[in-house]
Amino acid sequence: MPTYNYECSACGHAFEVFHSMTAPVKRKCPSCGKQKLERLIGTGAGVIFKGSGFYQTDYRSSSYEAGAKADTAASTPAAGEGGCGSPVCGTSGCQAAADKAATGAGTTKKKSSRKSTGKA
Repeated sequence: MPTYNYECSACGHAFEVFHSMTAPVKRKCPSCGKQKLERLIGTGAGVIFKGSGFYQTDYRSSSYEAGAKADTAASTPAAGEGGCGSPVCGTSGCQAAADKAATGAGTTKKKSSRKSTGKA
């Protein structure tokens, strides 16, 4: 059941009511008694699913998330610690890796195990 916000346009009294969606809209102000009550559009509330069957990691504390973020930042390689061994590595446009690929350095050709039959 949702919570609805109401405000009286005559006296300015504002309050919340917790009732079902099918319940009729309230019209009479409990403060002044006039029929000037209006239901306001609210933002609603976030839904949190609790109980068995839901992941516990979905609702981690902020201290846990901060620690995980620090661990991730510490495990990422700094400039010069990339996979190609070049001191300029660490960026997506690593020139040393591109040079290796162009010259074929570090690659070995594998011999084919298929026997040639001499037929074309």
